[in-house]
This record gives sequence, structure tokens and C-alpha cells, in this order.
Amino acid sequence: MAKHLAAPHHEILEAALQGLEAQRHKLEEQIANVRSLLGGRTGKTAKAPVWAGSTNGGTPKKRILSPEARQRIAAAQKKRWAAYRKNRG
Repeated sequence: MAKHLAAPHHEILEAALQGLEAQRHKLEEQIANVRSLLGGRTGKTAKAPVWAGSTNGGTPKKRILSPEARQRIAAAQKKRWAAYRKNRG
């Protein structure tokens, strides 16, 4: 049976973070190089788009349907399935 390991020490996490940041820096340089070869933008990678109506600046707001809209969608889907079953044989 596997032994449960203790939580990593703060120093190990700091070293891991530094290594990951160095890798990210190298990747950003490589991406910029490829973009320049393609004639695109240079510099840092593009940021995620900000969606209209988002509350936290990056993820879209959840759309809420009215009960009537849900009923219309359900009726249309049932109609499509009925046509599919009819044509299937």
C-alpha cells in the first residue's frame, strides 16, 4: 500500500514556481518568434477575450431562459425526433 507523503515544503514550491515561470518565459519568446515569422503580432501572447456582459472580466455570463422559451425549445426538439423516427422506418 502506498504511503501518504507529507505536504511539500515552502522552499520546494518556490523552486517549482521559479522553474515554471522560466519555462513560461521561454515559451512566450518562442511564440513571439513564430508570430514574427508568420508576419503576425510580436510580443506577449494575446489575452483572453473579455465577453460582453461578463461580471468577472473573462468568462461569459450564464444565459437564463424563460419557461416559455424552454417549452418552445422542447416542443421543437420533440418534433425533430418524431420526424427522425418517422423517416427511419
